Amino acid sequence: MTAAMPELVERLVFDGTKVGWYPERIVAWERGERIAPITIDCAMTRACQASCHFCFAQMQASESEQKITKDCFLQFLDDAAEIGVKGVSFISDGESTVVPWYADAVEHAGKLGLEVGAGSNGIKLTKSVLERVLPHLSYLRFNFSAGERKRYAEIMGVQQSMYDVVVQNIRDGMEIINRDGLSCTLNMQMVLDPRDRDQIIPFAKLCCELKPVYGIIKHCSDSSDGKLGVDYSKYEALMPDLLAAEEMGKQAGVKLTAKWNKIAQAGKRNYSRCMGPPYIMQISGNGLVAPCGMLFNEQYKSMHIGNLTRQRFKDIWASDRYMEVMRYLASEHFDPRQRCGSMCLQHNTNDYLFRLSNGQAELPTVPAPAHMGFL
Repeated sequence: MTAAMPELVERLVFDGTKVGWYPERIVAWERGERIAPITIDCAMTRACQASCHFCFAQMQASESEQKITKDCFLQFLDDAAEIGVKGVSFISDGESTVVPWYADAVEHAGKLGLEVGAGSNGIKLTKSVLERVLPHLSYLRFNFSAGERKRYAEIMGVQQSMYDVVVQNIRDGMEIINRDGLSCTLNMQMVLDPRDRDQIIPFAKLCCELKPVYGIIKHCSDSSDGKLGVDYSKYEALMPDLLAAEEMGKQAGVKLTAKWNKIAQAGKRNYSRCMGPPYIMQISGNGLVAPCGMLFNEQYKSMHIGNLTRQRFKDIWASDRYMEVMRYLASEHFDPRQRCGSMCLQHNTNDYLFRLSNGQAELPTVPAPAHMGFL
């Protein structure tokens, strides 16, 4: 790990929101002005080689499955930079590394001055790809939701041989970062369904062996009708194992942390208005522009805004439709406690903005953390 990396890691926010460090956008939105999103979470495709049993993307299918072309996606990045977006995260509802122009898109975004992050199952992130993308990435997240080969295959819906492929890709990634002194925070993330408790300690052991910049253990999201069957009441019983995993990381000199805030909230929301999407929005791998991934599904068509395959992003963002949907979600007419699934990407931002609007939170007075392009 590079000498400056530990200091950078200490400046990261693992379980919160950075929106408070953008007071000018908060004030502008409250005045009724149109603001550029700070972060856009997007995918280049909805395709994926894995079939994780906790995958929320299976509930996000919308309209006819449009395909995003390279030119279309690069235009989107141009537009995002032009209107003032700070960061793009290549995650959303598909495995973007499967498109042949993945590295081209990462390089293009970096050259535009956008802060770029990415999440992947890591299967296609070979050394040659990593050599191209790591210099342009602020973070690279390997979704690796187990620690043992057999259970990895069961949980992530792949062949056991993929375990070894991805482990080697993580090793190669860290080797490149250390060799070239890059600032990319390569990390491993376990999406923890309580039914997979047996993999908490093996995941921690693997992190201690591979020594990524950090490891994260996070909650599962579920739909409003609980289609994935996540039992949030069972997270409390996992606390001893999660604490043990964190302690293992300390002993090995690896930052290992659970997303305690979201896990402790057990899938519940304390806010009655959805105020986060203007600051952090999502785009599906079929080009659909929507306020958030929870609303990708066709049943939420009334809140869909546009599609990159048919219209430039800057035109979608400048449309009356965009403001109409965003204002509706933030109004008293939309209650996410009743109409949304659990633990959305915007959750912490929603919670903070709601408390700020009610005088229950204040703007931060401490220096801004790292990775400010990602809320």
